[in-house]
Amino acid sequence: MTPLSPTPQLGTQLGLPHLYIKDEGIIPTGSFKTRGASVGISKAKELGVTELAMPTNGNAGAAWALYAARAGIRSTIVMPQDAPEITRREVAISGADLYLVDGLISDAGKIVGKLIQERGSYDASTLKEPYRIEGKKTMGYEILEQMNWQVPDVILYPTGGGVGLIGIYKALLEMKELGWITADKLPRLVAVQAEGCAPIVKAWEEGKTESAFWENSQTAAFGINVPKALGDFLVLEGLYATDGCAVAVEEEAIFRAQKAVAELEGNFICPEGAATVAAAEKLRNSGWIGEDETVVCLNTGQGIKYPETVTLENLPLLQPGEKI
Repeated sequence: MTPLSPTPQLGTQLGLPHLYIKDEGIIPTGSFKTRGASVGISKAKELGVTELAMPTNGNAGAAWALYAARAGIRSTIVMPQDAPEITRREVAISGADLYLVDGLISDAGKIVGKLIQERGSYDASTLKEPYRIEGKKTMGYEILEQMNWQVPDVILYPTGGGVGLIGIYKALLEMKELGWITADKLPRLVAVQAEGCAPIVKAWEEGKTESAFWENSQTAAFGINVPKALGDFLVLEGLYATDGCAVAVEEEAIFRAQKAVAELEGNFICPEGAATVAAAEKLRNSGWIGEDETVVCLNTGQGIKYPETVTLENLPLLQPGEKI
């Protein structure tokens, strides 16, 4: 149960007085990826899995490697060489077999696919096993429980592979079927991407049901640097079914939002989470989100896992005993 915190000062600045941040940064391994790993590894252990392999942009590899270590399961993790350094260290210290690839997560996925064919390892790639999404969907259950079963108007999610958004949509459908929520409309789901990697946004704008590979993708919000999501059709289904949308934000807007959340709310969020705040501002300015609507932004990890996003320049250096 991660906090769902009101953001009164940030909300006032953005013209969104009912803005909340669901903070996934405080759970083990520091990101929402732990939700999928906790369920996925538990089920793998139950099924007798002894070794697994997966590609990652960083945080998922860290979560799965550490949980696999706890379960006594050998893990092989392949990630881009420019993945966040802290996540590389998390994987390395777990004892996993860590490999870096000079490329993107799609390149890492191809390498893992060959390994699985040759060695028969358990494929823990996104949406290649059915249990990760069962962990991720608990975000949706928690949001509604924390809001006393009152349905928010909008939920914004940073979308790379998109499993978190797919999971939240799955949770909403389940709760509606159970009768736990009775609202006529589900929350409008928003897939947030960076302008340098926005395949879901392009597909949504064109009314398509799946995305095309995004060439030369690049963004500092590394977790959403996914040029082609395996479950893109499920993400788009969730957007269309809830009258939601997909929006791309500029790199500079991500950094501005990250700084604003820290300065106004005292929360150092990850760049992917900051992208949702930037998107909320963009959609409020366009009128797509109304002033009185209840809005939930998902922060998917700790900002301290991305130290390179904060620049320190021209800091004063004091001598011992010197006055400020």
